[in-house]
Parts: sequence; C-alpha cells; structure tokens
Amino acid sequence: MNTLREPRVTVIGAGMAGSEAALAAARLGVQVDLHEQRPVRMTPAHHSDRFAELVCSNSLGGEGRSNAKGLMQAEMLAAGGVVVGSAHATRVPAGGALAVDREAFSERVTAAVRAHPGIRVHVGEVTEVPDGVVVLATGPLTSDTLAEHVRRRVGEDFLGFYDAAAPVIAFDSIDHDVAYRKGRYGQEADYLNLPFDRAAYDRWYEAVTEARNHVPHEWEKLEFFEGCMPIEELARRGRDTPRFGPLKPVGLEHPVTGERFHAVAQLRQEDAAGRMWSLVGFQTGLKWGDQQAVVRTIPGLERAEIVRYGVMHRNTYLCAPRLLEPHLALRAEPDVFVAGVLAGTEGYLESSATGWLAGTNAARRALGQPPMVPPEASMLGGLVRYLATANPDGFQPMNANWGLVPVVPKTRGGPGKRERREIAYQQGLDTFVVWLEELRRAGPLPA
Repeated sequence: MNTLREPRVTVIGAGMAGSEAALAAARLGVQVDLHEQRPVRMTPAHHSDRFAELVCSNSLGGEGRSNAKGLMQAEMLAAGGVVVGSAHATRVPAGGALAVDREAFSERVTAAVRAHPGIRVHVGEVTEVPDGVVVLATGPLTSDTLAEHVRRRVGEDFLGFYDAAAPVIAFDSIDHDVAYRKGRYGQEADYLNLPFDRAAYDRWYEAVTEARNHVPHEWEKLEFFEGCMPIEELARRGRDTPRFGPLKPVGLEHPVTGERFHAVAQLRQEDAAGRMWSLVGFQTGLKWGDQQAVVRTIPGLERAEIVRYGVMHRNTYLCAPRLLEPHLALRAEPDVFVAGVLAGTEGYLESSATGWLAGTNAARRALGQPPMVPPEASMLGGLVRYLATANPDGFQPMNANWGLVPVVPKTRGGPGKRERREIAYQQGLDTFVVWLEELRRAGPLPA
C-alpha cells in the first residue's frame, strides 16, 4: 500500500477508462500521474492525441428505462462520470441511442482531465507497471511491450491478442421444450443441447453461409487459429464440417427418448446465476443482424434474445475470473487495479464505468480506505461481479445487459418483458444512489 505522506495514484492510458479513473481518483484528493503514449506513439486505430477518442462508433448505447445500457448511463450520471456527462453535453440525434459529436466529446473529456489541478499528464509509452498504486487502463491496443510485461507479472496468458467470442443467450428466451440437459457420453449434465434433424440443419447451414461478415478495419484483421475458427468459416469448408466440430451429435442422444440427431448445438452456462448461456464453438464475425437471424434458425432459439453478440477483432484482455477481485484489483497485487477492455469489458460505456470504479478504489487504497463494490442490483455491480466470478474457461469480454442483474421472473399473467426490465432499472438505480449517498457520508467520496 502507498504509505507516502502525499497519496498518489498512477493511471496508464487516457482512453474512456483511464480518463474516468484519473478524474475519479483526483476528485478524492489524491495526486494522479496520468500516462498516455499518444502522440509520441500512435496506434493503428487512433487519429489524434485527444483523450477518450472514439474509434469504432460514436454511440454509448441505447437509452431508456428498459435498456441495460440506459441503467448504466444513469448510474454514471449519478456518480458524476465525465464520459457520460460529456456525452450528454455533446450528443447528436440518434433515435434511442446516446450518440455524440466525436471531436467535441473527446475535446470536452480532455479539457476536464487537463484542467484538474490534481492530475499531471505524462506523454510517452509506459513499458512496465510502476511501483505504488496503479490503474491499468490501456485498452484493446495495449502496446506489445507493456502487454508482455503484464503477462509475465500476473502469471497468466492473455486469452490471445484478439477477441473471439460466441453469442450469449438470455436463459429465459430459450425454448425449454426443445432444449435438453445432457453431458456428452454420460458426463455431468452441465450443458443445454439443441437438436437438429437434417431439414433444420440444412436451413441453418444455408443461413450461415449466406450471412454477411463484419469487414474489419485494417488494425482488426486477424489470422484465425484452427482451435478458434469462426463458425461461418467452418461452414464454408463444407456442409458437414460443423457436424464434426461444434455441432457434433455423438454422445448426445436424447436422455428420455434415446433419439439420435443429425447435429446438436450446445449452450454452456456463463454466469453463476444461470441467466446467460453461450453457444459453444460459435465464435463469429457475422454482422449483428445476420448473426441474430442465424442464431434463430437453431431449434429452441427461434425467439432467442442475444445479450452479447459474437465478435472477432483485435483485443487484449485478462482472464478476469482468475485474476481480478470485484473491486477490480488484482487478487495477487492489491495495489494494481485494472479497468476497461483490459479488465474484460466490451464497450465505451462499460470501460468508463469500470474506470470510475477502479480510479475510486485506487484512491481509497492510497488513502488507506477499504475498496468498495456497487450493489448487485446495479448494472455496474452486476458487471464487476460477473468479471470476477464468470466461468474462466473460454472467458470473453462482457457488456452491460439484463443478464447481469436480478430481473423479475417471467410468470403467466405477470408483467411483460419491458415492464420487468423497467422494474429492474428502477431497483438498480435506487440501490446505486443509496449506496453512493452512504459512501459520500462516510467519505472520502465527494458530494
């Protein structure tokens, strides 16, 4: 722990997470050294030296009381987050989404960070994690040198340097009259199985081979590994290729009827509460609209709600369930906090929210205060608990979604999906605001 007379925190990276972390820490009265490598060393994705530069989209996600990102936006507004506050100040019309003027947004965040008297900005690449209390917020394009240093330091490999994720499905949107529990060859029945007859398989195959791929930026181009091949690439190798891979039916006869199927897709539980299930072996780079259409050709998923779409792009992130506490410190190094994409989040909003929490907890660490975790009903609380407790095997980054928080169960004659989510929104925001007020009374979180 930092025992210097002047409490100090080092933040590495001035993207969404790092900018938020620096301001959150400085507002608690600690001195912050913020390191940003641009413009001394640029990345293939960035074009300026401004902080919190948006490179893939100008949106922080949908708004509204039935939207999971809307709840996280409301939580960050209540906490005084600079990213969401700046987004509201620079927003442009975008239907139900919080979209911004990119340049005005980044300029506003940069100005807020540079104007704070407690933040000292250092320009240049950091190649090693320094001593003292540190927030790592270097994002998906962490430099190779720093990434290698972190990998050696934590004793765990990154899960590759790209994100190869399968779609994640909401449990209550699965047709459980079709899905059945069974492990292959009589193993533990930890999987949900979705059986295809030949006609259903042919419909799925035609859909996946005709679907459109996301065309990546130059900096996202990948060399696929055989053990992590996108499902659409497998399908293009031949009609039966997926049936000898992730859709292999062998050992998955129906446990009641004994029926053998032409192919079987499997779902694996993603979270401790069992609210989210991922399609095993279905990592994909398909466009999201096409991806949903393909998923809904799978028997039992005709009404599937995808809470996290599959992606294939350049990424650097830790296996959070093996390495991180819910308050975002490394389990083995309580002075080192991780935020944003490096911590296993997906999205601008999620990066900023975890940056706020990591910066706040880093400041508390420097001040000799215990770390804090938002309530489970809040979207930020649900996200960081997921990062710390998800299945570490095949872990993939996660974004804000309703599978992270308790939602009123679906019952016959009860509230509809929208109403149940609006209830969860209000409960989540109320508990988060109460938690903030308790912290502000206890200090050192400022009013």
